[in-house]
Amino acid sequence: MFSRVLPPSASRLLYRPSSIQPRSPGSPLSFILNARLLSSETRTAIDKAVASAPVVLFMKGTPETPQCGFSRASIQILGLQGVDPKKFVAFNVLEDPELRQGIKEYSDWPTIPQLYLEKEFIGGCDILMSMHQNGELAKMLEEKGVLVAAD
Repeated sequence: MFSRVLPPSASRLLYRPSSIQPRSPGSPLSFILNARLLSSETRTAIDKAVASAPVVLFMKGTPETPQCGFSRASIQILGLQGVDPKKFVAFNVLEDPELRQGIKEYSDWPTIPQLYLEKEFIGGCDILMSMHQNGELAKMLEEKGVLVAAD
């Protein structure tokens, strides 16, 4: 599911001379220099994973047994916020090296965990923590209708 075949020319993309810097994030040079080796098969699999539930967390371990403090903190934040378990799915990146690297390339975010809300990348643990503390996360989750319904 998360396997990829690298074209022979792919090794050229691994080298990024420090003397060459893109002028702006959207420039063609930036695209070429930041090109990753994410195969279309991996991208499709991640697209499906991101679309599999309204709230998707790519983490180390599982919600019941997180394997790093940042993943544990992210799960705790989502629990404190009252995210409906029926609208939430987590993917353990430790089970598949292709997923572990691919999700970083997919989001262009270097760390795990990563939260997606209705297919939109929100951020990692630091972003979740900040949004939780300032109330933005509660507002966003409520607007998206992903919280446990009040009785």
